[in-house]
Formats: sequence, C-alpha cells, structure tokens
Amino acid sequence: MTSPNSTATSADSSSTTSPHGTAGTLTVTHEHGRHVVVRTGGVEIATYVYDSATPAFESPKPYLHPLRTLDGALVSAYRPNDHRWHKGLQMTISHLSGQNFWGGNSYVRDRGYTRLDTVGRMRHDAFELVDVAPTELTLSESLTWITSTGEHWVAERRELRFHGVDTARGTWMLDFRTELRNVRGAELRVGSPTTHGRPNAGYTGFFWRGPRGWTGGEIVTADGGGGPESMGRQSPWLAYTAEHDEVDGGGTVLVFAGTSSAPVPLKWFVRNTPFPAVNPSPAFDEEVVLAPDKTLQLAHRVVFADRAWERAEIETFAAEHAP
Repeated sequence: MTSPNSTATSADSSSTTSPHGTAGTLTVTHEHGRHVVVRTGGVEIATYVYDSATPAFESPKPYLHPLRTLDGALVSAYRPNDHRWHKGLQMTISHLSGQNFWGGNSYVRDRGYTRLDTVGRMRHDAFELVDVAPTELTLSESLTWITSTGEHWVAERRELRFHGVDTARGTWMLDFRTELRNVRGAELRVGSPTTHGRPNAGYTGFFWRGPRGWTGGEIVTADGGGGPESMGRQSPWLAYTAEHDEVDGGGTVLVFAGTSSAPVPLKWFVRNTPFPAVNPSPAFDEEVVLAPDKTLQLAHRVVFADRAWERAEIETFAAEHAP
C-alpha cells in the first residue's frame, strides 16, 4: 500500500509492484503529475491520464486511454475526428446548470448545437490513496470541477479499482465510483441533450468511446434484449462486441449499469453507428437536481474481454460478476 503522503516518492521512481508478466498480476508505473499505467502479462491494459495539455474547448479532464484487452488489442478511441473531446473512458456531464463539462458545442433547445463560452474543466487535486496489491490497484482521487468563469461548482471524490485479471477467460475489470458534492452554494441540475430537447441523445456521465473499427458492432442487453433499440432503456448490464482492426479476432466490453443515489433511473445511451459508444446515463431524459452541499453518488463496473462473446457467455459472466 502507498499512503497519500508517499505517493509522489513511489511514483517518481516508476515503481514496479508485482512480478512482471506473471499470470493474473499487475505492474503499476506512475509518472508523477501525468498518468498511471497498469500492465499485466507484458501488456499495458490501461493508462489513466489525470493531467494533460487538453484544449479548453475539449473540457480538460482525466481519462482512460489507451485501454486494451489482455491480448493487446485496442478497445478505446482518442480524439476522433468527429468528436475531438471523446477520449477513451471518462467521467463527464454534458449539461450542468448551463455549464458544459463534456466538451465541444452545447445543445441548446430550439437552436441545436451551438458553440458557447460555457465549457468547464476538471482539475486533479491529489491522490488520497494509491493502494497496490499483486492482483489489483485502487486509486482514490480528489478533483474540483471548475466552470468556464473560474467558479468551483463540484468537489469530487473518485475511486478506480483495476482488478479481476483472469488469463484463462481473457478478462480484466475496472470498478469506478464517484461522489459529486455540490459546492456551488446554489442548486445544480444534471442533464443531457435529451433533457434540453433532443430525442435519444441522453448522454451524460460515465462514457466509453470505442475504436473506429468497432463501428457496427453487436449490442447485447439482459433479458434477451439488444441492438440500437436499447437506447434510452434500462438494463442491469450492456455488452458491446466487435472485431478488431489491425489484429485478428475480436473483443467484448461489458458495462454494468451500477447504481445512482438519485431517484432518477440509470438508462443506456448506446450507439454502434456512426461510432461505438456506451454510457449508463444518470440523467438520460430526466434531470437530477442536486441541492447545495448534497452529493450524487455513481458506481459502475466495466469488463474487458479478449474475444467477441456470444450471449450465453456474456450472461454467464454477468451473473458471476455483477457488482
């Protein structure tokens, strides 16, 4: 375990914390002030970039990219030409009381997408805990959400847990938890383009953008559901499977919807065309209202598998590993 006070010392020395290449174990390298890299079996499966030179219009914030399966195949996209603010897997809010913590143009009712000077950013403040074990890594992080005018609106406490490496099944898992506390001194309203008038565009929250080659992949949900018609629906989990470019074979990204402390249900924003994207949205078509000093809690789990699973295998794994 690395305590908050000793994080920088261990990170600056690029510490190796488990036997490199041993089945099921992790190697962790921290370039202090930039990113944390997680490896297993000689493959960099995840890089958590918590500080980068992101343009202001793209809403600077931490993100996970590249993400890879155990066989090294890429399963995330970075700054695609259609949406430069999409960066792998990241926590976002597209509409927050008039501010945009998503990046890019903002959707305005009766006007459509408009370039506004309302794009905020998220500032990494500290890692309060870096807990490293042979088979898992937990990062506890504090962040501040800062508006386009420099006001501090949200104090966030975030936890990322990398674990569950199973070389026999070809899987690893990421657990993501966040507590978003309203420090604005006034009400905050969490919304999406759909809450502002655009149908079936309820993206906001924990968002994954897949690689270009995964366009047209298969969408599978619980209880026999799936396909693009899963947009805006509820399901305890959603899986996206596709074939890779560059390397042979395919992969699966299985996302558990998880939980929200708000009374508004989590609903899926999902697309397989014109690009692959999955997002358990906390405010798909109904705003979440956060009173001053109140906290919105969200928790999600993502599984990365090195084969394109059939439904039966997805259902079996989901039953075994639901959080």
